[in-house]
Parts: sequence; structure tokens; C-alpha cells
Amino acid sequence: MPEPEGGAAAALARLADELIGDHAAGWDRAGALPHDVLRALGGKGVLAAQIPAAHGGAGLSSAANGELTAHVGALCSSVRSVMTSQGMAAWTVERFGDEEQRTAYLSALASGRLAGVAFSEPGAGSDLSAMATTVVRDGDSVVVDGAKSWITVGAYADLLVVFGRYGTGAAAVVVPADAPGVTVTRVPDPMGCRAAGHADVRLDAVRLPADSLLGGAGLPVDWLVTSALTYGRVSVAWGCAGILRSCLRAACAHAAGRVQFGTPVAAHQLVTRHLAELHVAHEAVTRCCEHASRCWDEGSPELPAAAVTAKHLAAVQAARGAATAVQVLASAGARDGGTVARAYRDAKLMEIIEGSNEISQLLLGKHALAVWS
Repeated sequence: MPEPEGGAAAALARLADELIGDHAAGWDRAGALPHDVLRALGGKGVLAAQIPAAHGGAGLSSAANGELTAHVGALCSSVRSVMTSQGMAAWTVERFGDEEQRTAYLSALASGRLAGVAFSEPGAGSDLSAMATTVVRDGDSVVVDGAKSWITVGAYADLLVVFGRYGTGAAAVVVPADAPGVTVTRVPDPMGCRAAGHADVRLDAVRLPADSLLGGAGLPVDWLVTSALTYGRVSVAWGCAGILRSCLRAACAHAAGRVQFGTPVAAHQLVTRHLAELHVAHEAVTRCCEHASRCWDEGSPELPAAAVTAKHLAAVQAARGAATAVQVLASAGARDGGTVARAYRDAKLMEIIEGSNEISQLLLGKHALAVWS
């Protein structure tokens, strides 16, 4: 009899505790995650827990996977970033791949192989319609040319899901990272999520079998990428809930134990206000994430807007909350690699990836006009 979803998610959370432990600070300072840890997390289902059981995954709902993502995000945002990338890759294959592609790629991702998703380019960040990478059909092959930048997991990836122009539309193609013509260059010293394996990827006349091309080829770029971005936004939002959890724990523990002017600093009203704001931020973000995941699980048409809302609220509050936690811990929070110092750097990147704050606000403004005018 299959394990209930709650039991499966709890088992994956325990595995994350065991494999990540208290290593996040060291990994952050080193700027790298151990390959054996990533393989183990991937092979046991932690990195892409929504992959269906039929393809070797845990088959979690978005809600259960979200809680797992927050749990991992509280431990190590770099590992959580790998989860987001792996999940986006898996969902893109599940959404657009045929049965043979789903069988091949999803089982690979569920057994420990790692994947990055290549959207951004030197000239195309928020404006993905400006992508210059091309995917061209040539008989029984496809040829990929272009350059991608800041690809999470790129330095660790076995596979890259590359988005590019395809005729008058766009396409997604699965590219082995070791294919001839692929050059991966690690981004040196990123500000946040330092160990997530960010890399620039060059694709020079990369020739692949035609079955590397996923379905949907030729669709407008917005139609093709929105599905993957929606998964990423929900995942990042839950990861930010995890950042807030780690900050709340660290700030409360420090405030309760640190004595100044003869009393714990938690007794000082201005510090208490900081703790209250962190608590409210965590609660609001968690509830918003739960709504987005409920929309995903129910197939609600509200999902795209709910995902952007959750991601925007979560990223803004995580950045603000991390800054608050540093303020509470003061010099103790300024130690490189420490919990709140990592959170402060990591959370800022969350205000940029999967749609910057400004892009999120533009999307939500349009949504508000459509609903409320």
C-alpha cells in the first residue's frame, strides 16, 4: 500500500534534515554543493517531489511539495534553488513532452540526474521575447545556437531545458550538458544562493536528435514559458516562507538569550516589534503560498495570478524580514555564512528571479484592472 502523501512528505523532510544538516554555512562559504548530496537528494525524490509516482517520483501535491520546499529553504536556500530548477525542468517535460519523453526524462530526474532551465540571456532577462537563441529543425535533428546567462544548477546539470526561438514562435529542447558545442562557465562569486551552481551556457551549433524537442514548438514565447515560470514562482514563494522561518527562529532565539541593560533584548519594545513583524510576514506569506498551491492542485484558472501574487509578496517580505533579523542579531548577524547573513543575501535575489518585483507589479496591476474595474 503506498505511503500517504503526508507520510511521504515527512520522510523527504527527514532525509533533507539528514543530508543537509548544519552544512549550509560551509557550502555557502565554499560556493558549492557536494555532488553526492545532490545525487542523493534527487534520487530519493526531494528535488522534484511532484514528479508522478508512475515515473519514479514521490507524486506530491503542490501543497505538500510547497511545505517540503519551505522546510528545505529554511535549511539552505542554495539547495532550495536546485529544487526550484529541478521542479521547473520536470514540470516542463511533464507539461510538453510526449509519453516517451516523459518516461525517459522524468525517470532520469527522479533517479538523481540534475537539470537546469535556460531562459535568460545577456540581452533577454525580464523581456524573454528578446531571446536570440535559436532552435532549428534540420531533418531528423535540431540545431541549437545561442548564449544563456545565470542558469541555476548550470554548473551541476546533466540536462538543460533550453528555451529559444523556433520560426516565428518559441520551443523548448532538452540538451545534455556534455553535448558537443555546449560550454558551461560558472558565475564567479554570486551575491546570494552562492552554492546553487549559477552558470552561463554557450550553445554553438549543438546538434541533437529531433526527439529532444518538446511539444509546443512554435507557440508564442509567453505561452510556452508561462507554465514553467508559474511552477518556479510558486516554488520560490515557498522557499521565501522558509527563509522567513529561519530568520524568525534565529531572531527569537537571539532576542530571548541576549541580555542588554540588564534584561533580554526581547523585553525591549522596539525589538519586540521586529519579532512581531517577522511573525506576521511569515504567516501572511505562508497563507498566500497555500492559496497558490491550492489553485495548482485544483486546476484553478486563478493559478497564474495567485502564483505571481505569492511570489511577489514572499520575495518582498523575505528581503525585508531578513534585514530585520540582521538588525535584531546586530553584529552576531553579520557573520559570513551565518543564518541571517545568508538569508539577507539570498532573499534579495528572490526579488529578481522568476519575475522581478517590478515585473510582478506590472502583471498584478493588469490583473487588478481586469478583475476590479
